[in-house]
Amino acid sequence: MSHEVPTRAVRAAHTDTTITVYQAYSPALGLPAARDGRFPPAWKRERMTWIKPSFLWMMYRCGWGTKDGQETVLAVEITREGFDRALREACLSHYVPDVHADRAAWQEALRSAPTRVQWDPERDLRLNPLPYRSLQLGLSGPASRAYADEWTVAIRDVTGTAREIRRLLGAGDEAGARALLPTETPYPTGPLPHLVA
Repeated sequence: MSHEVPTRAVRAAHTDTTITVYQAYSPALGLPAARDGRFPPAWKRERMTWIKPSFLWMMYRCGWGTKDGQETVLAVEITREGFDRALREACLSHYVPDVHADRAAWQEALRSAPTRVQWDPERDLRLNPLPYRSLQLGLSGPASRAYADEWTVAIRDVTGTAREIRRLLGAGDEAGARALLPTETPYPTGPLPHLVA
């Protein structure tokens, strides 16, 4: 089955107008964000922030919400318009000869791009790596500000779901754990030749 999955594709929970991405924060940032449905003033809008459409990749990164400073797992629903713009304006986070004319051209693109893309191995329910990759999208400067203040439609605290899935897995109830996962389907990005390597 896995050989039918594209090596690099965006898979996400999405509607006609929004896409859901995941982040994990300390309770001091995460809880006010979920309560108010927007990022609080303390959220640093100038700093690079990474958003992940894959729930299980986020679980791998934050240890099901157990890692220090990542105890609050947020599902952030943002506009597809904003996400699509971020993809269009992105540069790969690493140099790829087939995509960039040379290393200097890549470094210049990286300096000027407001967003960057990294492809990491997708994870299964036990957080083991899969043979295909999942998108991470880094937002800096204007893209980070737009994400926080313009693109965000809703923010939900999904820490309880993350911990319940982990509990069910520990109890051997894989079917019960799987039933709690969000439904993530291929997201229609259109051609992204500058991001596929």
